[in-house]
Order: sequence, then structure tokens, then C-alpha cells
Amino acid sequence: MKKIRWDRVIIFLIGVILVSFICFSLIKTLFVGVVEQFTNDKKIVASTSLTVPLYDFDYNEIIQIKRGEEVTILKDNIINNEQEYSQVKYDKNEYYILSSNLVDDINDAVLEKEMYVRTSVTLYENLESIKIKGLVEKGEKLEILGFNSINDDGSVDMYKVKYNEQEGYVYGKYLVNNYEESILNYDEEGIYQIHKKRGDSWGGGDAGTLDYYPYEKPKFENNVMPSEVRSLYMDASAVSNVDEYIKLAKESGINAIVVDIKDGIVAYPANAMKEYSITNYNRAINSYEEYKNAIKKIKDAGLYVIGRITTFKDSNYATDHPEDTILDTATGKSYNHDGSYWPSAFSRDVWEFNVSLAIESVKEMGFNEIQFDYVRFPDRVQSLEKAGKIDYNNTYNESKAQAIQRFVMYACDEIHKYGAYVSIDVFGEAAHTYVTPYGQYWPAISNVADVISGMPYPDHFGKYDYNFKEPVWTIPYDLLYKWGNEFVVNRQKEIPTPAIVRTWIQAYDAIKEPKVIYDADMVSKEIQGLYDAGLTGGFITWNGSSSLTKYKEISSAFGKEY
Repeated sequence: MKKIRWDRVIIFLIGVILVSFICFSLIKTLFVGVVEQFTNDKKIVASTSLTVPLYDFDYNEIIQIKRGEEVTILKDNIINNEQEYSQVKYDKNEYYILSSNLVDDINDAVLEKEMYVRTSVTLYENLESIKIKGLVEKGEKLEILGFNSINDDGSVDMYKVKYNEQEGYVYGKYLVNNYEESILNYDEEGIYQIHKKRGDSWGGGDAGTLDYYPYEKPKFENNVMPSEVRSLYMDASAVSNVDEYIKLAKESGINAIVVDIKDGIVAYPANAMKEYSITNYNRAINSYEEYKNAIKKIKDAGLYVIGRITTFKDSNYATDHPEDTILDTATGKSYNHDGSYWPSAFSRDVWEFNVSLAIESVKEMGFNEIQFDYVRFPDRVQSLEKAGKIDYNNTYNESKAQAIQRFVMYACDEIHKYGAYVSIDVFGEAAHTYVTPYGQYWPAISNVADVISGMPYPDHFGKYDYNFKEPVWTIPYDLLYKWGNEFVVNRQKEIPTPAIVRTWIQAYDAIKEPKVIYDADMVSKEIQGLYDAGLTGGFITWNGSSSLTKYKEISSAFGKEY
């Protein structure tokens, strides 16, 4: 019988133990790996609100993260106070989250089923175009069918909705989650009461029915607007002589040029015109290439370039679409107002045409900003209205001021997507404390637009307006200081997000008696009056023929310190 070698037995047993430990470790690692692979699923954070809370392991809220974010699931089915939680990893830390806030697909991250209209919204046909399907008024309920994308703050860009059996898309920023909130007005007991008390004095609309919610003003990194814009105006025919305007601008302290796109004269044959108004297209006086080269020259010279579009005064469009115009009820044909025909500002087809033209001009021509002029209804027609002699084609039963403000919202929403700013021209009267008969109300427009450009041309005022003892066009400093300081400045304070004020100045000789030559000194007095009133956003020279001769005569006024 052999003697047992205990040293070998011990070595053998140690070997078995080591092998067993290694095998166990391998099996454990494999098993844990499988478990981890099974439990480390990715999920999407979902909610009816913009953000969702994450909790520590004692169920205290730690942070909020936006819906649409992705988290890693570590453990499911954690019950606390009859609520189910999941343990998740987010940004390298571990938290608990309510399991009801997790979904598998980003398309399921928005949980709201219905929403209410806070600000009357445009209903779009689809996501691919700016075509308008209709209007949904404040306080109305929308069934939510889907959405296009989630913004950086968790809000939805556009919802797909159903309203009165119509399906379409609306911007999420104009919606809220409940009816009670939807029928409120911004700052209900504060500045809103200022506007509500003004009512409707002249038939342009009730100031209390307009929207005063803050409207985000963009700043585009690749398109920086000068803090003070000193601009020349060029009509469409001046395009052929663009080098001379650029030379004058560079020599006189001008840093921007406003160039017509569409006025009585059509600047270039845009594709939008071919689609919406062939008469405009056929009457262009410059070729596509000539116009594009001119705008490029302006930009290459380091000047900020603004494209001007005459909006709701367009005889060419009226020729093509009389059904969209203001009608003479006696004849059933387009109403002729002082020799021109007016597409109705109530018509969404007209909105589409002008904004499509603006977008094309930004994309193809490179404009930094689009300026809409004649954003109003005809003036001096109250007697015709009362007598029922004109028909505005008011499809949605809106006031004039509502239609004007809603157009500005539509234009800004669409043009901002292409990195360009939006400015709106208004009569000097619009800064007074009432809604004008033609639908312009300074606070409603300024609150939405990026830039508002009043047109307080001294010879357009009544001879002794504001109780001056001298004809007001003979004292441009006093007139424009009073207009700016007593009216514009106060209107700007009545809204949460006022536009930049950049004012049109008279750059032509006064046409009223006593006639006054507007030389460099008189133009300087206009600008000084505006700047002393606090309106330092800049100026634009209005000379209907954009006369180089006149501009040169007054050019010493452009670069002065004010």
C-alpha cells in the first residue's frame, strides 16, 4: 500500500479550487453580461409637459430633463407609494424616473392628446410648404395627431392637429394645455388693460382683440444686423446703376441699402411670381441675373441689404386674381383706389404670394432682411365702408388689425427659418393711441416684427398738427422729436417685445405750401429729432425716384454723429 502524498493532494485540491473559481467567474461574467444587455435598454423620455423630473434613490426630485431625451434603463418595476419607477442612467449619473414617462420611440414622446389655442393660429396644409389651410381662433380645442420635432427646451415645433374635421399643422408656441389658460390675455391685469380700454375708434379693429404675448426676436449668427442702420432707398430701376449708389454709401457713412423687389414696378421675374402672379412676372424690368448681381455687389461692398415688397397694394396681382381683391359692390369688380387695385389683406392666397416671394428673395438673392410696405388696408374709405360700397372678402370675419398682425406673425414665422429679419412699414399715425382705420396699430405690429419703420414725413402732417404755431414741415426737428418722444417711445413701452425702431425720413423737397427745400441741414434736423427722442435704431431715406442727385446733395447728413 502506497503512502499518501498529502502535499500532492493539497496541491491538487488547490488546483481544483482555482479552476472552479475561474469557471465560476467566467460563468458569472457571462451571465451578468447577458443581464446587463437585457436591462440596459435605451428609452425615450415622454411627457405632456416640456420637462420630466428625475429622482434620487430616496425619491427626492433632483433635476428636470426635456422630453425626447434618451436614458438607459438599469432596472424596472420599482414600486414606491403605489407608483412604478425605473432606475436609469442619464449623463453618467443614476436616477429614478416614473415608468409612465418612458417610451420606446421618439414619435411617442409627446403625450398630449388635445390642446387649446392661446393665440389665433394659421392652420397649414403640410410641413413641406407655407400653404395655408385655414385659421383657428383663440380658445378653440385641437385634437393632437402627431408632431414634427421637439425643440431644445422640450417644446414642440409644429403639431399635426384635427379641427372641425380638417387636418393640418400649427405652431406649438401658440398652444397651451387647458382652456382656462387659452382664453387669458398676456399680462391680463397689466398692460393688456391699456389696449383693451382703447377699443375700436375708427373701424380698424378693437385693440383688445389683438395679441400681446412676448414674441421671440431672433439674432442670426451668420446675419448680424447693424445696431444702427443708416440706409439709402433704391427703386427697381436704380439697379442698373447700383455701383453709383454703393460708391455714395461708402463715402457718406451709409451702411445699408433698401432695394425694391416689388412695388408698382417689378424688380425681377421671381419664380414665386410665375406661380402666383404671371402679370408681375411678365412686367419685371431687370433679368434674374442682373438683379442677383446687383444685390451681390451691395453685399460684397459690406453693406446690409434689405428687400422691399409692397404687399397689399398690387394691381398686377389683382389682374391675375380679382377674386382675392377688395371689390366694388356696385360692379362686382376690383375696387379702384386712387388708380390702384388692392388685394385684400384678409386673403391668405395674397399672404402666401408675398411671403413666398420674400423667401425666394432671401434664398436666391441673399437679402439680410425683408421689408414689407403697404401692410394695411386702403386709407380714407370709411364712408364707402359704411355705405356698403366695398367688399373686403373677409373670409374669417376678422378685424383689419387682426388680419394685419396675423400676417406679420405668419411672415416672421416663415422668413425667420431662412435666417433673415422682417421689418414692417407703418404710417406715422400708427403710433397714436388708437387702431387706425386701415388696420395698423403700432403695439400689435412692433410686438411681433423685428423692425418697425414709421413714415413720419413732415409734409404728410397737417399744417399745425400737435398745436405747433408754424407749418410743421418747416420745423422738422421739433416735429419728429415730439412724434418720437410723445408717441413712439410710449407705444414701445406698452408691449413686452418691442421691435427695433428704424424710421423713414423725408429726403425730398416739401410738396406743400410753403414749399421748403430739404437740404442736408433740414435732413440732419429730422435725424437729430428722432435720435434725441431715443429712436436710435437708424433711418432710411425716402425719395420716390431714389434720385442720386438729391442723395448727393444731402449726403453730409448721413454720416454725422447724432
